[in-house]
Amino acid sequence: MTRTPKDLRNARPEDRSAALTTGTIAVLAAIRERAPLVQSITNSVVQNVTANALLAVGAAPAMVDTPGEAAVFARLASGLLVNLGTPSAEQRLGAQEAVPAALEAGRPWVLDPVAVGSLPLRTALAAELIGLRPTIIRGNASEILALAGAGAGGRGVDAADDVELALAPARELAARTGAVVAVSGPLDAITDGVVTVRTRNGHPLLTRMTGGGCALGAIMVAAAAVAPDPLTAAVAAHVFTGVAAELAAETAGGPGTFAAHYLDRLADVSADQIVSRAAFG
Repeated sequence: MTRTPKDLRNARPEDRSAALTTGTIAVLAAIRERAPLVQSITNSVVQNVTANALLAVGAAPAMVDTPGEAAVFARLASGLLVNLGTPSAEQRLGAQEAVPAALEAGRPWVLDPVAVGSLPLRTALAAELIGLRPTIIRGNASEILALAGAGAGGRGVDAADDVELALAPARELAARTGAVVAVSGPLDAITDGVVTVRTRNGHPLLTRMTGGGCALGAIMVAAAAVAPDPLTAAVAAHVFTGVAAELAAETAGGPGTFAAHYLDRLADVSADQIVSRAAFG
């Protein structure tokens, strides 16, 4: 039986890790079985990477961000990603239409507040969107600090702050918005404001390819569409993408081949590999 976040709060470390690993395997299997349709209003730089990553894990991508269509599609999709990497006027309108429609349809949606804090237009849009009950908020430490009102943001998409420094503001942001907040970095921290899970899977080569974090946000949508709760979804997405990155790095010759190997490992990462490699705490 999969434990709920409430169960995890007082679980022994070994029981907690086992439950999180079991939950990760179940979420990945459900994505592959159910092929959730993920609407991605996302960074134009990474649309191809995001679509391929979703296909690799077994989900179905749809880059529908045009005003007049975005809200219609949000009611049909399994979930919605709003990534603020390149917030053109059309994309902003599309997001403002799609989020309320996703909520009305009972669909999960993930906010990826790329480069908030350092750039004013997207910072204002992010502040507006967090009032619309995101299911998960995913960002690096600097982005989460800025969104929580505790920092000025990093250097564009690069974090200038440590994950642990962002943890208390992330918990406050989760409590205030009702979202699970996932802080990505060398160590990842995921919190619902009460329960906090730290995951340690991944590889530095993920930071040497375009769109690794953006693809993670889209995969979180797929996970949230099939998982029993958003915390399980966010943890599972971090773990199985992190394990896939570790496996890809073992055969890659550098960033270019890593990107191709990463897609391959997203497609075939197994339950046994997750059991042997999943790292928490």
